[in-house]
Amino acid sequence: MNIIRVDSLQLPALEPYARLTEAQLRNRLHAAEGLFICESLKVLRVALAAGVQPLSLLAEERMLDSQVAPLLDEFGLPDLPVYVGSRPTLAGLTGYELSRGILCAMRRPQLPPPDAVLASARRVAVLDGVVNSENTGAIFRAAAALGFDAVLLSRTSCDPLNRRACRVSMGTVFQLPWTYFDHYRQLHDAGFSVVAMALADRSLPLDSPALRGLDRMAVVLGSEGDGLSPAVLDSADFVVRIPMQRGVDSLNVAAAAAVAFYVLQPTSNKQ
Repeated sequence: MNIIRVDSLQLPALEPYARLTEAQLRNRLHAAEGLFICESLKVLRVALAAGVQPLSLLAEERMLDSQVAPLLDEFGLPDLPVYVGSRPTLAGLTGYELSRGILCAMRRPQLPPPDAVLASARRVAVLDGVVNSENTGAIFRAAAALGFDAVLLSRTSCDPLNRRACRVSMGTVFQLPWTYFDHYRQLHDAGFSVVAMALADRSLPLDSPALRGLDRMAVVLGSEGDGLSPAVLDSADFVVRIPMQRGVDSLNVAAAAAVAFYVLQPTSNKQ
């Protein structure tokens, strides 16, 4: 293994772990040079299996023989730089303890255009202004588990490659096709019925017969605070709600997404 033991912040190669913010890692001005940080061995294995390019690892010393070496051998990465230190040392470098003992700096994959993501999809999750990283990761995980084919995000939504979003998603951000979109007409033009989730006067129950038989469906979830805007609701073909009991008005957006994805998945997917 290409092991480099560290006890200082001064190594330029440690910048992605120690000094760069999520926005700086993303590098919007030079997207091809953008990076992200992948956390936990399980998520990293999914990313590598999906062909994402690793640049280096940062790991606790205790993980070298039991986990890092088998990982590098499995994916044929004997020359990948592995920066190693004790748990206190790495906590000092990154500003937090590594909850899974390992981080990997990776090259951001280039995103496909929306029409490519939509081309063969039947069910698409749409995140419009969802800004919480844990909710974003949980929605990706639910979409993958419950038979959805892809995810579209407004440009005001959380980055799915945010460190925490990746971890909470359990790597499904590398398994589901996803990209950003700008106009709901892109969904209509691709033949999708837009189904917006909101507490509105005209909303239908989630199990309404009106939703049955829709071949291609885009399920839209709004921001954690304000929900979907009036303009988005006006562009929707259907507005739906999850019926509530005991005076509860709504669910957390990630929980609501899981319920909706289960009910609205293609009938052929249900077992």
